[in-house]
Amino acid sequence: MERYRHLNTYLKEKFGERTLKIPVDGGFTCPNRDGKISKGGCIFCSQRGSGEHLKLKPIPVQVKEHLESYRGKRANKFIVYFQNFTNTYDTISNLKKKYDSSLIDEKIVGLDIATRPDCINQDVIKLLKTYKNKLDVTVELGLQTTNDYVAKLINRGYSLATFTKAVNMLNEARIDAVVHIMIGLPNETKEDIIKTTEYLNTLKISGIKIHSTYIVKDTILEKWYKEGKYEPITLDYYLENLLYVITHIDKNIVIHRITGDAPKELLVEPKWNMHKKWILNGLDKIMNEKNLFQGCKKI
Repeated sequence: MERYRHLNTYLKEKFGERTLKIPVDGGFTCPNRDGKISKGGCIFCSQRGSGEHLKLKPIPVQVKEHLESYRGKRANKFIVYFQNFTNTYDTISNLKKKYDSSLIDEKIVGLDIATRPDCINQDVIKLLKTYKNKLDVTVELGLQTTNDYVAKLINRGYSLATFTKAVNMLNEARIDAVVHIMIGLPNETKEDIIKTTEYLNTLKISGIKIHSTYIVKDTILEKWYKEGKYEPITLDYYLENLLYVITHIDKNIVIHRITGDAPKELLVEPKWNMHKKWILNGLDKIMNEKNLFQGCKKI
Protein backbone atom coordinates (compact mmCIF):
# COMPACT_ATOMS: atom_id res chain seq x y z
CA MET A 1 0.00 0.00 0.00
CA GLU A 2 1.42 3.38 -1.03
CA ARG A 3 0.79 6.07 1.56
CA TYR A 4 1.81 8.89 -0.76
CA ARG A 5 1.71 9.29 -4.52
CA HIS A 6 5.02 7.95 -5.82
CA LEU A 7 6.51 9.21 -9.08
CA ASN A 8 7.28 5.73 -10.41
CA THR A 9 3.67 4.63 -9.96
CA TYR A 10 2.37 7.82 -11.56
CA LEU A 11 4.62 7.42 -14.62
CA LYS A 12 3.66 3.78 -15.02
CA GLU A 13 -0.02 4.73 -14.95
CA LYS A 14 0.56 7.58 -17.39
CA PHE A 15 2.69 5.75 -19.97
CA GLY A 16 1.44 2.21 -19.42
CA GLU A 17 4.79 0.83 -18.30
CA ARG A 18 7.90 1.67 -16.35
CA THR A 19 9.28 5.03 -17.48
CA LEU A 20 12.58 6.49 -16.30
CA LYS A 21 14.46 9.76 -16.62
CA ILE A 22 17.67 10.47 -18.51
CA PRO A 23 19.40 13.37 -16.72
CA VAL A 24 21.50 15.55 -19.02
CA ASP A 25 23.71 18.59 -18.64
CA GLY A 26 22.58 21.04 -21.30
CA GLY A 27 25.59 23.32 -20.87
CA PHE A 28 23.50 26.15 -19.47
CA THR A 29 24.42 28.77 -16.90
CA CYS A 30 22.22 30.79 -14.56
CA PRO A 31 21.34 34.50 -14.29
CA ASN A 32 22.08 34.16 -10.60
CA ARG A 33 25.69 33.28 -11.48
CA ASP A 34 26.63 35.14 -14.64
CA GLY A 35 26.01 38.61 -13.21
CA LYS A 36 22.58 39.36 -14.63
CA ILE A 37 21.09 38.98 -11.14
CA SER A 38 24.06 37.93 -9.04
CA LYS A 39 27.42 36.21 -9.31
CA GLY A 40 27.19 34.10 -6.21
CA GLY A 41 24.28 31.83 -6.99
CA CYS A 42 22.08 30.39 -4.24
CA ILE A 43 24.09 29.85 -1.06
CA PHE A 44 23.61 26.06 -1.16
CA CYS A 45 24.28 25.57 -4.87
CA SER A 46 27.48 23.82 -5.93
CA GLN A 47 29.73 24.82 -8.81
CA ARG A 48 27.95 22.32 -11.09
CA GLY A 49 24.47 23.44 -10.11
CA SER A 50 23.54 20.04 -8.63
CA GLY A 51 24.86 18.29 -11.72
CA GLU A 52 28.04 16.76 -10.27
CA HIS A 53 27.07 13.30 -11.47
CA LEU A 54 26.68 14.51 -15.06
CA LYS A 55 29.38 14.71 -17.72
CA LEU A 56 29.39 17.74 -19.95
CA LYS A 57 29.42 16.02 -23.33
CA PRO A 58 27.34 16.79 -26.42
CA ILE A 59 23.70 16.30 -25.47
CA PRO A 60 23.02 13.48 -28.00
CA VAL A 61 26.08 11.63 -26.65
CA GLN A 62 24.81 11.89 -23.07
CA VAL A 63 21.43 10.47 -24.09
CA LYS A 64 22.96 7.74 -26.27
CA GLU A 65 25.37 6.63 -23.55
CA HIS A 66 22.54 6.45 -21.04
CA LEU A 67 20.38 4.35 -23.34
CA GLU A 68 23.27 2.01 -24.09
CA SER A 69 24.23 1.57 -20.43
CA TYR A 70 22.68 -0.83 -17.93
CA ARG A 71 20.24 1.96 -17.05
CA GLY A 72 18.90 1.92 -20.59
CA LYS A 73 17.90 -1.72 -20.16
CA ARG A 74 15.70 -1.00 -17.16
CA ALA A 75 12.81 0.47 -19.16
CA ASN A 76 11.44 0.95 -22.66
CA LYS A 77 10.32 4.53 -22.21
CA PHE A 78 12.34 7.52 -21.06
CA ILE A 79 12.02 11.21 -20.24
CA VAL A 80 14.95 13.49 -21.04
CA TYR A 81 15.59 15.63 -17.97
CA PHE A 82 17.56 18.86 -18.46
CA GLN A 83 18.67 19.00 -14.86
CA ASN A 84 21.30 21.45 -13.68
CA PHE A 85 21.38 25.22 -13.81
CA THR A 86 18.71 27.18 -15.72
CA ASN A 87 17.54 25.28 -18.79
CA THR A 88 15.45 28.03 -20.37
CA TYR A 89 18.14 30.70 -20.01
CA ASP A 90 19.30 31.17 -23.62
CA THR A 91 18.02 32.39 -26.95
CA ILE A 92 14.96 30.57 -28.25
CA SER A 93 16.92 29.27 -31.24
CA ASN A 94 19.61 27.80 -28.96
CA LEU A 95 17.02 26.30 -26.65
CA LYS A 96 15.34 24.59 -29.59
CA LYS A 97 18.66 23.22 -30.87
CA LYS A 98 19.50 21.78 -27.46
CA TYR A 99 16.08 20.27 -26.81
CA ASP A 100 15.88 18.84 -30.33
CA SER A 101 19.35 17.33 -30.05
CA SER A 102 18.22 15.19 -27.10
CA LEU A 103 15.37 13.52 -28.98
CA ILE A 104 17.42 10.82 -30.67
CA ASP A 105 15.34 7.72 -29.98
CA GLU A 106 11.70 6.69 -30.18
CA LYS A 107 11.94 5.48 -26.59
CA ILE A 108 11.92 9.11 -25.49
CA VAL A 109 8.36 10.05 -24.54
CA GLY A 110 8.90 13.15 -22.44
CA LEU A 111 10.85 16.34 -21.94
CA ASP A 112 11.49 17.64 -18.41
CA ILE A 113 13.02 21.12 -18.10
CA ALA A 114 14.41 22.45 -14.81
CA THR A 115 14.59 26.24 -14.68
CA ARG A 116 13.89 29.42 -12.72
CA PRO A 117 10.52 31.21 -12.70
CA ASP A 118 12.15 34.46 -13.82
CA CYS A 119 13.32 32.63 -16.95
CA ILE A 120 9.81 31.66 -18.02
CA ASN A 121 8.23 33.98 -20.59
CA GLN A 122 5.79 33.71 -23.46
CA ASP A 123 8.50 32.93 -26.01
CA VAL A 124 9.73 30.03 -23.89
CA ILE A 125 6.16 28.84 -23.37
CA LYS A 126 5.51 29.00 -27.12
CA LEU A 127 8.59 26.85 -27.79
CA LEU A 128 7.71 24.26 -25.15
CA LYS A 129 4.19 23.96 -26.54
CA THR A 130 5.60 22.85 -29.91
CA TYR A 131 6.76 19.61 -28.25
CA LYS A 132 3.42 18.75 -26.69
CA ASN A 133 2.02 16.96 -29.75
CA LYS A 134 4.61 14.19 -29.49
CA LEU A 135 5.98 14.42 -25.96
CA ASP A 136 4.89 14.86 -22.39
CA VAL A 137 6.33 18.23 -21.30
CA THR A 138 7.11 19.19 -17.70
CA VAL A 139 8.79 22.25 -16.22
CA GLU A 140 10.45 22.16 -12.80
CA LEU A 141 10.75 25.35 -10.77
CA GLY A 142 12.72 25.96 -7.58
CA LEU A 143 10.59 27.66 -4.95
CA GLN A 144 12.45 26.47 -1.82
CA THR A 145 10.33 28.69 0.46
CA THR A 146 7.48 31.20 0.37
CA ASN A 147 9.25 33.43 2.90
CA ASP A 148 10.72 36.28 0.84
CA TYR A 149 13.11 37.22 3.67
CA VAL A 150 14.60 33.71 3.73
CA ALA A 151 14.62 33.77 -0.09
CA LYS A 152 16.79 36.90 0.00
CA LEU A 153 19.01 35.34 2.64
CA ILE A 154 19.71 32.32 0.43
CA ASN A 155 20.17 34.64 -2.58
CA ARG A 156 17.35 33.07 -4.58
CA GLY A 157 17.01 36.16 -6.73
CA TYR A 158 13.25 36.38 -7.37
CA SER A 159 10.07 37.09 -5.43
CA LEU A 160 7.14 34.85 -4.62
CA ALA A 161 5.03 36.95 -7.00
CA THR A 162 7.41 36.06 -9.85
CA PHE A 163 7.09 32.39 -9.00
CA THR A 164 3.29 32.54 -8.94
CA LYS A 165 3.25 34.28 -12.32
CA ALA A 166 5.42 31.56 -13.89
CA VAL A 167 3.20 28.76 -12.59
CA ASN A 168 0.11 30.55 -13.91
CA MET A 169 1.73 30.88 -17.35
CA LEU A 170 2.49 27.16 -17.39
CA ASN A 171 -1.06 26.38 -16.31
CA GLU A 172 -2.47 28.48 -19.15
CA ALA A 173 -0.29 26.55 -21.61
CA ARG A 174 -1.32 23.23 -20.02
CA ILE A 175 2.29 22.39 -19.21
CA ASP A 176 2.81 20.42 -16.00
CA ALA A 177 4.66 22.26 -13.24
CA VAL A 178 6.77 20.53 -10.58
CA VAL A 179 7.92 22.59 -7.61
CA HIS A 180 11.08 22.15 -5.52
CA ILE A 181 10.94 23.03 -1.82
CA MET A 182 13.60 22.76 0.89
CA ILE A 183 13.49 22.01 4.59
CA GLY A 184 16.18 23.36 6.91
CA LEU A 185 17.06 26.66 5.22
CA PRO A 186 18.81 29.33 7.32
CA ASN A 187 16.37 31.23 9.58
CA GLU A 188 13.51 29.01 8.45
CA THR A 189 10.75 28.31 10.99
CA LYS A 190 8.02 25.69 11.24
CA GLU A 191 5.57 28.45 10.33
CA ASP A 192 7.46 28.94 7.05
CA ILE A 193 7.06 25.26 6.21
CA ILE A 194 3.36 25.45 7.02
CA LYS A 195 2.88 28.51 4.83
CA THR A 196 4.85 26.98 1.97
CA THR A 197 2.69 23.86 2.09
CA GLU A 198 -0.51 25.92 2.21
CA TYR A 199 0.71 27.97 -0.76
CA LEU A 200 1.40 24.86 -2.83
CA ASN A 201 -2.17 23.73 -2.22
CA THR A 202 -3.43 26.95 -3.80
CA LEU A 203 -1.51 26.30 -7.02
CA LYS A 204 -2.31 24.01 -9.88
CA ILE A 205 0.84 21.89 -9.90
CA SER A 206 1.40 18.27 -10.87
CA GLY A 207 4.21 17.44 -8.46
CA ILE A 208 6.72 18.47 -5.82
CA LYS A 209 10.29 17.59 -4.95
CA ILE A 210 11.16 17.88 -1.27
CA HIS A 211 14.82 18.38 -0.39
CA SER A 212 16.71 18.58 2.88
CA THR A 213 19.21 21.42 3.17
CA TYR A 214 22.69 19.93 3.03
CA ILE A 215 26.08 21.58 2.86
CA VAL A 216 28.48 20.86 0.03
CA LYS A 217 32.04 22.04 -0.45
CA ASP A 218 32.88 25.43 -1.92
CA THR A 219 29.50 27.03 -1.24
CA ILE A 220 28.50 30.06 0.77
CA LEU A 221 26.57 27.76 3.08
CA GLU A 222 29.78 25.86 3.85
CA LYS A 223 31.44 29.16 4.77
CA TRP A 224 28.53 30.01 7.08
CA TYR A 225 28.74 26.56 8.67
CA LYS A 226 32.47 26.92 9.36
CA GLU A 227 31.85 30.38 10.84
CA GLY A 228 29.12 29.01 13.10
CA LYS A 229 26.37 30.92 11.32
CA TYR A 230 24.42 27.84 10.21
CA GLU A 231 23.60 24.61 12.04
CA PRO A 232 22.73 21.55 9.90
CA ILE A 233 19.36 19.97 10.61
CA THR A 234 18.98 16.56 12.24
CA LEU A 235 17.36 13.56 10.60
CA ASP A 236 14.56 13.67 13.17
CA TYR A 237 13.86 17.32 12.36
CA TYR A 238 13.76 16.55 8.66
CA LEU A 239 11.44 13.57 9.07
CA GLU A 240 9.10 15.58 11.30
CA ASN A 241 8.71 18.35 8.74
CA LEU A 242 8.72 16.01 5.75
CA LEU A 243 5.81 14.20 7.38
CA TYR A 244 4.00 17.51 7.87
CA VAL A 245 4.34 18.45 4.20
CA ILE A 246 3.18 15.07 2.88
CA THR A 247 0.19 14.75 5.22
CA HIS A 248 -0.94 18.31 4.46
CA ILE A 249 -0.28 18.45 0.70
CA ASP A 250 -3.08 17.72 -1.76
CA LYS A 251 -3.40 13.98 -2.36
CA ASN A 252 -3.34 14.44 -6.16
CA ILE A 253 0.11 16.05 -6.22
CA VAL A 254 2.82 13.58 -7.23
CA ILE A 255 5.75 13.29 -4.82
CA HIS A 256 8.76 13.19 -7.15
CA ARG A 257 11.31 12.86 -4.37
CA ILE A 258 11.56 13.18 -0.61
CA THR A 259 15.29 13.75 -0.31
CA GLY A 260 18.13 15.28 -2.27
CA ASP A 261 21.24 13.22 -3.01
CA ALA A 262 24.46 15.06 -2.25
CA PRO A 263 27.64 13.66 -3.87
CA LYS A 264 29.56 11.84 -1.13
CA GLU A 265 32.85 13.45 -2.09
CA LEU A 266 31.35 16.94 -1.77
CA LEU A 267 29.03 16.51 1.21
CA VAL A 268 30.13 18.38 4.33
CA GLU A 269 27.06 17.97 6.57
CA PRO A 270 24.72 16.45 7.62
CA LYS A 271 26.23 12.99 7.21
CA TRP A 272 22.84 11.26 7.42
CA ASN A 273 22.08 12.68 3.98
CA MET A 274 24.24 9.90 2.53
CA HIS A 275 21.79 7.30 3.82
CA LYS A 276 18.75 7.65 1.61
CA LYS A 277 17.14 4.53 3.07
CA TRP A 278 17.15 6.10 6.53
CA ILE A 279 14.84 8.78 5.17
CA LEU A 280 12.65 6.51 3.04
CA ASN A 281 12.31 3.83 5.71
CA GLY A 282 11.95 6.37 8.49
CA LEU A 283 9.05 8.10 6.76
CA ASP A 284 7.35 4.81 5.87
CA LYS A 285 7.69 3.59 9.48
CA ILE A 286 6.01 6.68 10.93
CA MET A 287 3.22 6.72 8.34
CA ASN A 288 2.52 3.02 8.82
CA GLU A 289 2.55 3.17 12.61
CA LYS A 290 0.23 6.20 12.69
CA ASN A 291 -1.85 5.11 9.67
CA LEU A 292 -1.17 8.35 7.83
CA PHE A 293 -1.64 9.13 4.13
CA GLN A 294 -0.78 11.96 1.81
CA GLY A 295 -3.22 14.83 2.34
CA CYS A 296 -4.95 13.22 5.31
CA LYS A 297 -4.47 16.40 7.38
CA LYS A 298 -5.00 18.92 4.59
CA ILE A 299 -7.07 21.84 5.84
